[in-house]
Amino acid sequence: MGWKEAAEPVLTRMPAVQRPQKHVPFKRKLAWTAGILVLYFFLTNIALFGLDAQHAEDMFGQFRAVLAGEHGSLLQVGIGPIVTGSIVMQLLGGANLLGLDTNDPRDQVLYQGLQKLLVIVMTALTALPMVFAGGFLPPESMLTLGGFTFDQTQVQMLMFLQIFIGGVLILYMDEVVSKWGIGSGIGLFIIAGVSEMLVRGFFAPSPDGVFYDWYLLVTQQVDIGFYTVLLQQGHVIPLLTTMLIFAIVVYAESVRVEIPLSHSRVKGARGRFPVKLIYASVLPVILVRALQANIQFMGQILHTVGDDTTAAITLFGRELPWLGVYDQGQPVAGFFYYFAPIYSPNDWMWWTGAVTQEAWQVMIRVSVDLTFMVVGGAIFAIFWVETTNMGPDATARQIQNSGMQIPGFRQNVGVVEKVMQRYIPQVTVIGGALVGLLAVWANMLGTVGGVEGTGLLLAVSITYKLYEEIAEEQMMEMHPMMRQMFGKE
Repeated sequence: MGWKEAAEPVLTRMPAVQRPQKHVPFKRKLAWTAGILVLYFFLTNIALFGLDAQHAEDMFGQFRAVLAGEHGSLLQVGIGPIVTGSIVMQLLGGANLLGLDTNDPRDQVLYQGLQKLLVIVMTALTALPMVFAGGFLPPESMLTLGGFTFDQTQVQMLMFLQIFIGGVLILYMDEVVSKWGIGSGIGLFIIAGVSEMLVRGFFAPSPDGVFYDWYLLVTQQVDIGFYTVLLQQGHVIPLLTTMLIFAIVVYAESVRVEIPLSHSRVKGARGRFPVKLIYASVLPVILVRALQANIQFMGQILHTVGDDTTAAITLFGRELPWLGVYDQGQPVAGFFYYFAPIYSPNDWMWWTGAVTQEAWQVMIRVSVDLTFMVVGGAIFAIFWVETTNMGPDATARQIQNSGMQIPGFRQNVGVVEKVMQRYIPQVTVIGGALVGLLAVWANMLGTVGGVEGTGLLLAVSITYKLYEEIAEEQMMEMHPMMRQMFGKE
């Protein structure tokens, strides 16, 4: 008996959101999407019961724009377990270790069930060290509820249960949007989180707000030089970086190679298959950042469980400074420092005095982050294309099944696949590397609201694609025959 036969009774019984049996009207899809978005914001504002919020430390603080969620709330883990589960499944699927054929309906159910089970396990494994490892989510020492008194261990168990339930909720919220709404839940949650940070960065009535500082500058309520206000407090460079990222991503989304198509049976019916520059979208970058987040997560845990009297990671009573040296919870030397992403200009501008490390150490960190994002973006883009049926072979089959063909070529799957091989693999690698480069560049220059560069890239790209999907849904709604032609019915 193989693993599929042994696991099938469990995987096929995993709770799932039922797919609609017929076409869902556009307004109803919009209502489902809006409802899930409201629920997401509602859950991010429910604080964890029993948390000592004054001493809590957000270990994913720099990755919040990518991992969504909210520190100290029910959605503490955000989409992290979903992304980590996707990484593991893509690696296993890419190495063909699962032996699953995603074109087989039975194997599709097993694949989805296994991924869902893995996400649930990852939710528990992510929440456990947050609650029970020291310092990240400290519980109240004593708690009374309804006449019952809970000690510290019981409060920790209660907090773990809340985080676990929140992680499972966000998993099924994503599934509801994917099946009944527009776009994907993961993309929707990222847009929501990044948009909130951008609005706060523009309109906050504090020195962190762009408009607030410009108001002080115009009304001359600041008694310092124009240059200082304009560049340091006026957020000019972050503002320009944010605008450039918007412009570059929108332009890159419009750059494409269009392969002409014609219908084999309907004379005069023509179309084009677009191979965009960012063919794999920017979602594979989430996988790269999630991998970096997990590496930093491991460093935080090793530092926390070690000897608190030393800044270096200590294992079995032995200091390991080459592995990591921490100061105020942040790596300042060793492996975990060099593999920490660049979050802001203060992480690499050593000549300003903001960085205590030597210039060569900073340059190594920048080089590692740049290489990690560019190479990782290209690799994960390839995995993403292959596992989401966007590769040359899957695309050729989709074109063949729709009755379309490439003018001047025989109507054969193998012939269409060879044409697609000329474009898709190369564009996938170039697009993945380009997105990784843009993410590092945005982080190095800074953005409005302290949004991480990857998060801003994701928000812009996902919003653009969401706009395209809404336009497509409206077109399908106005012309029902097109739903049948494109297999949407």
